[in-house]
Formats: sequence, structure tokens, C-alpha cells
Amino acid sequence: MLVLTRKSGESIRISDDIEITVISVQGDKVKLGIDAPKHVDIHRKEVYLAIQEENASASAGVKDLFNLLPKK
Repeated sequence: MLVLTRKSGESIRISDDIEITVISVQGDKVKLGIDAPKHVDIHRKEVYLAIQEENASASAGVKDLFNLLPKK
């Protein structure tokens, strides 16, 4: 893991097209601004994990449906 120190108003770049800027720091909370192309999905980690869990559940349901089909 790369660890960087940035102050409010400072940024980091990821590749040529993603920029993360520290908007503000208040106590133990940091507000970030993320500038990225529209095709890049950006989620908080807990939301990302919930999406992955939902996708896994949905695909398991489809697999179960295929198991119900008559075998040829």
C-alpha cells in the first residue's frame, strides 16, 4: 500500500485521468473530491462490498435455475 500525506487543497494523480483532491479535513474526517472519467465506477468500500455480495447472490440464483432444467 502506498501511503501519502496531503494537505487540504492538495491532490494526487492516478494514471493520466484520475485526480483525487483533499477538499477538507475536520477532526478525524477527510472530504475527498474525485475527478475521473464517467466509465470509472467510484464507490465507498462498504457500498462496493454490498454490490459484490448482491451480484454473487444473483448469480447463485441463476445457477440454481439452470440446475432445475431437464438434462439432455
